[in-house]
Amino acid sequence: MSMPTSRIRVLSIPHANKRRQMCCAIPEVQTKITVFADDDVIWGQKILPWILAPFEKPGIGGVGTSQRLRRPEHPNVWDFLGALYLERRNFDISATTHIDGGIPCLSGRTVAYRTHILQDPDFTYGFTHERWLHRYQLNTDDDNFLTRWMVSHGWDTYVQYCKEAEVQTTLEGNRNFLKQCLRWTRSNWRSNLTSMFRERHVWSRQPWSAYAVQLPTLSPPAFLGDFLMVYFCYEATIELGLDSYCRIWTLALLVFWMFTTKYVKLLGHFIRYPSDISLLPVSILFGWFHGFIKVYAFFTLNVTAWGSREGADTDDVYRMIRLNQEENEQ
Repeated sequence: MSMPTSRIRVLSIPHANKRRQMCCAIPEVQTKITVFADDDVIWGQKILPWILAPFEKPGIGGVGTSQRLRRPEHPNVWDFLGALYLERRNFDISATTHIDGGIPCLSGRTVAYRTHILQDPDFTYGFTHERWLHRYQLNTDDDNFLTRWMVSHGWDTYVQYCKEAEVQTTLEGNRNFLKQCLRWTRSNWRSNLTSMFRERHVWSRQPWSAYAVQLPTLSPPAFLGDFLMVYFCYEATIELGLDSYCRIWTLALLVFWMFTTKYVKLLGHFIRYPSDISLLPVSILFGWFHGFIKVYAFFTLNVTAWGSREGADTDDVYRMIRLNQEENEQ
């Protein structure tokens, strides 16, 4: 896509911080719709019309996109896990969008909002003065804040889950993928806890999404939850006096049900790349390992460092600023 360079302006601020950078540029927007895009996404030729289409409905305030990993020529295990992460996310947000309109997070990789919402002084103040635990000013998790703002201010959101509105992106293709997962998990903890227990608008506006996507934040890690389900089922078969044949079949059906409900979300990926079926055990093991990431993230919620990209943490001190007593009381 080419355009005259006279239509492109580059703005900057002294310290790299996405919220501050967005607030620097938003007042300069003159169109009715503002589109945010990260530097690691590739757009298709039809994406803009499809992103704009839902705004024909007056109540829509924000529109998200479908995301796929840009598959390298020779993908490795990390690429496989990253692709499944996006596949699972696409499944979840498309389901909740069509059930009650809920979206846990409109990803900032490519997303559109009505400009007048973003240029509202109340939004600007809230966006630059979010508190975490009443002790910190939070300057990260920008896309989570934007999504919650839509919910709390009566705007609907929508995700265009289709090929025409699909963006390709890149994730870390090495061990740094674990650091990305840790950062995303911390962000989910902070935002979901805020949404469920401090703001609480999701319970009345998007009850299914709150139950199916946000409430599981509090559920036991997969490695513990899966073990307990099998253990309790086994104990129940003994209590009921079932013979060994019925006991084995009962446990087998439970394991089959657990497998089906977990991995039906990934069918789209395996249909596109059948050879990746051989890596399915890796996905299962990583699902259990991710439980440890989830627990560790909970105990380190005040950490905002990326750790996965060179130079990304130069201004990390500005992402979460500890407030003094006078600022806390304001």
